[in-house]
Amino acid sequence: MSAVQIVTWFVLVTLALWMLAAYNRLVRNRNEIANAFAQIDVQLKRRYDLIPNLVDVARKYVQHERDTLEAVIAARNGAKSASDAARAKPADASRIGALAGAEGALAGLMKQLAVVVEAYPELKADATLRELSEELGHTENRIAFARQAFNDSVLDYNNAAQQVPTNVVAGLFGFKPAAMLEATVTEAERSAVRVAL
Repeated sequence: MSAVQIVTWFVLVTLALWMLAAYNRLVRNRNEIANAFAQIDVQLKRRYDLIPNLVDVARKYVQHERDTLEAVIAARNGAKSASDAARAKPADASRIGALAGAEGALAGLMKQLAVVVEAYPELKADATLRELSEELGHTENRIAFARQAFNDSVLDYNNAAQQVPTNVVAGLFGFKPAAMLEATVTEAERSAVRVAL
């Protein structure tokens, strides 16, 4: 074997080992996204289980607010479907976008439900409703922490997949960018709150 052949083999083996390491890193990062989404999924399931109970308690007191209560349940079911779809492929940007949209719609309707609860003192005083609301609040906090961990995993994966030279391996093996879970916030919610004195 000549020196040129030895150098050529050395370069080829080094390149193959580097590609293998880059591929494995991308797989590990993609799996971390799935794990992070599983943590969100646990909390979302908890929330989805709490909402019907909350609506049932409210239904006892506010029969004429039926449209709001039914809209909350419909939004909950839509968000649960979007969550199930995202669970199947947590690195799929379109599924995560659909989940964010469904969660935004649910959040808006939950705010409407909170307004309804505030309008009825006897409902607001119900012990079961208070307990469910407290549990829901704790669950929302857990979801926020799990979302942050998910977004951190997505950032690590996207950085690995888009940085040179790993982006070559990502392109060759179809590692597509993942989407972060972002809050769907309206312009009114983004604007500063004005306090009137």
